[in-house]
Amino acid sequence: MTKHNLGEVYLYRVRGNRAENVEISIKHHLDALKVRTREALPEEWAETQNNLGTAYDARIRGKRADNLELAISCYEAALEVRTREAFSERWAGTQNNLGNTYRNRIVGKKTENLQKAIACLSAALEVRTREAFSQYHVETQWNLGLSYKDYQQFHNAYTAFAAAIDTLENYLRAEIVSGSGIEADKQKLAEEWNKLYQGAVEVCLYLDYCNQAIEYVERSKTRNLVELILTRDRHTIFPAEVVAQLDRLRDEIASGQYELQNATAEDPTALAQHLQQLRQERNKLQDQHLAIGSSFQFEPFRSKVGDRRAIIEFYVITDKLLVFIITQQSPQPIVLSPDLVDLKKLETWTNSYLKAYSSKKDHWQRRLTTRLNLLAKLLHFDEIIEQIPSECDQLTLIPHRFLHLLPLHALPLAENSSLFERFPGGVSYAPSCQLLQLAQTRKRPEFTRLFAVQNPTGDLSYTDIEVETIKSYFNTNNLLKQQLATKEAIDETSLNTVHCAHFSCHGYFNASQPRQSALILANARLSAAPTEPDTENYLSLANGGVLDLNQCLTLDKIFTLSLDKCRLVTLSACETGLIDFRNTSDEYIGLPSGFLYAGAAIVVSSLWTVNDLSTAFLMIRFYQNLKEGLAGALALNQAQLWLRDLTKGDLETWIKENSLPLKPAVRMNLRRRLHKLEDGAKPFASPFYWAAFCGIGQ
Repeated sequence: MTKHNLGEVYLYRVRGNRAENVEISIKHHLDALKVRTREALPEEWAETQNNLGTAYDARIRGKRADNLELAISCYEAALEVRTREAFSERWAGTQNNLGNTYRNRIVGKKTENLQKAIACLSAALEVRTREAFSQYHVETQWNLGLSYKDYQQFHNAYTAFAAAIDTLENYLRAEIVSGSGIEADKQKLAEEWNKLYQGAVEVCLYLDYCNQAIEYVERSKTRNLVELILTRDRHTIFPAEVVAQLDRLRDEIASGQYELQNATAEDPTALAQHLQQLRQERNKLQDQHLAIGSSFQFEPFRSKVGDRRAIIEFYVITDKLLVFIITQQSPQPIVLSPDLVDLKKLETWTNSYLKAYSSKKDHWQRRLTTRLNLLAKLLHFDEIIEQIPSECDQLTLIPHRFLHLLPLHALPLAENSSLFERFPGGVSYAPSCQLLQLAQTRKRPEFTRLFAVQNPTGDLSYTDIEVETIKSYFNTNNLLKQQLATKEAIDETSLNTVHCAHFSCHGYFNASQPRQSALILANARLSAAPTEPDTENYLSLANGGVLDLNQCLTLDKIFTLSLDKCRLVTLSACETGLIDFRNTSDEYIGLPSGFLYAGAAIVVSSLWTVNDLSTAFLMIRFYQNLKEGLAGALALNQAQLWLRDLTKGDLETWIKENSLPLKPAVRMNLRRRLHKLEDGAKPFASPFYWAAFCGIGQ
C-alpha cells in the first residue's frame, strides 16, 4: 500500500484514537509528496494535496487556526493542477472543501472569509448539479446554506437548504427502490441528513416563515412509516381512478430508476428529468386528496384540524427545543420563543429520569410526582398552554425524540389543575401531523368484536379479571387464554375482522434492537440459553432469562398483521409505548408504529413497567367509558382521572357494583394490599399508577 493510500486509510479510520489517526494520516501524506512531486506526477500530487488539506481540517492537535491555514494552502495548491477545464469533477470537490474551510476560518475578517466560502461553493455547484452528482449537490448546497446563514443572508440560506432538501427527497431518496434493506437504507439516509431539515427550520424562523418551518419539521419526521401507510391504505384514502394513476406512476418511476442504477438508459440526463416530472405529477395527485410526505402542506392540514382541537408539536434541534402550536383559529402556527426552554437543563433532567428508571426503580417511582413538577417548570408548560384559545377543549401532543418517553399528559398546571381538566374533550398523542392525518382517514364505526390475549405466561394475578370483565362489553369475542396464547394461535387467527385487539400480557422494549421489541406470548420463555449466540432468534433479558423471539409477537411480525377494521389496539403490558429515541432519523420505531401500520386507528400503550392491579382497574374503567360512547383518548383520560381520585371506599363499592370475577386467592391478596388504608385514602393517586398509558393516533 502506498503512503498516499495509507494516509487516506488512517484519515477515515474508525478504530483507535482519532487524534493519533489524523497525525499518522498527515505524516503519510507528507511522505507521499516526496514521491508524488508536482513536476513528475502532477495529478497524483494534487490528489495528495487535497487529502492533506482534509487531514489538516480534521486535525485535533495543534491550534485550530493554524490547522485551517494549512488546509487552505493545500487546497489552493491542489487547484493549481485541478482546473475546471482539465479535471472538472475533482476541481469541484476541492472547491467545496476550500469553501467549507473558509467558512470555518479563524484568521482574517469573518465577512471576507464567508464571501470567499460562498464564492468557492457556488463555483462547485456549477459542476455538482443535482442531475449529474446528486449526492455531492446536496453536500455543497448544505455547506452553502450554512455559509449564507453565518453571513446572515437568510433568504439565500433558505434557497440553498430548500434546493438540498429537494435533491435529497427527489433524487437520493427516490433512488432507493430495490433490495431487501430499502427501509434501512432510507433510515440511514435520513439519519445522515436530518441536520439539513434542522437548518431549514432555523432559517425559516429567522425569516418568520412559520408555515414553511412546520412543513420542514413534518417532512423530516416519520417519513418511512408515512410512506408505508400511504401505500398500504391507498385504496381507502384515494378514489379508485386515483389509485390506478398512482400505481402507474409508481411502476414507471421504479422502471426508470432501475435503468439509471444499472446504466441501461440511452440518455440518463433526459431520463432523470422525466423521472422528476413523474414524481411531481405523483405528488400533485396526492396533494389533491391528502397533502402528505414530501409535499406536506400546512394550510390544508390546519383547515381540517377542527375548531375544538389544539396541537402542540415539539422539535429538538442542535441547541434548542422548538414549540409549535396549531389551531384552526390561527392562520399560521404559533411559534414560541426558541429560548423559552433551556435544552441543556431539559436533557440533564431526562438523563437523570431515565437513569433512575433503569437502575433505581423504587426511587424513581417515589419521586415521580416531584420529577414531573420540575419537568413542567423546565418546559414552561403553563406558558405553552396559555397560548391556546379557550374554546379548544381537545389536545394532541406531538413529542420529539426523548420527549416520546415522558408522560407529558400528566404534567401539572397552575393552581393544581391538569391537562385533562383544561382539555375535557380529550388529550391524545401522535408521532407527527401526517400520521395523525392518516389515522383520521380510518373510519371505524363498528366496535362489537374483540380479540384478546390473556395472561399467556400465567403469572399476572389481575390480568384474568381484566380480560374476563372487558369481554362482556363486546357482542363477540375471541380469547386466547394463558398457555393457548401462542404465536402459532395468533398466526392462525383472522384479525382483519376484529374491531378491538387487547393484549394483556408482558411486554419488552429492546433499546438496542427496537424491531425486536415484543409482546411475550406462551412458550416464549426458555429455561436455558441456546448453546451458541443467536440474537436474531433469541433475546437475553436483564434478569437472566431468555426469550425465543419466534414465540413472541415482535415488532417485525406486527408489521405483517392485517387490522383493517380495528378501531383500537390496547397494549396492556409494560413498556409498550417506548420507542427508539436515540436514532437521528426522526423515525417512530416501537410497538405502536407496528399496530398503526397494521391498520389500527388508535393504540393505547405504556411508558414504563406498570402495576398489575392498578392496570386491571384502569383498563376495566377505560372499556366501560368506551361502552358509554366516549372516544378513545377521552375514555382513557376519564379512566385515569377516576383511578387517580379513587378512594379505598369507592374502590370496594365499585368492585361490588361491577361484580368483578375475583377468585378467593385474588380477593384475599387485594384485601391484604388495602387493609391498612383509611376509607378516604387514595391508593392510586401517584402518577405511577394512572399516567403510564397514553392514546396514540386518532
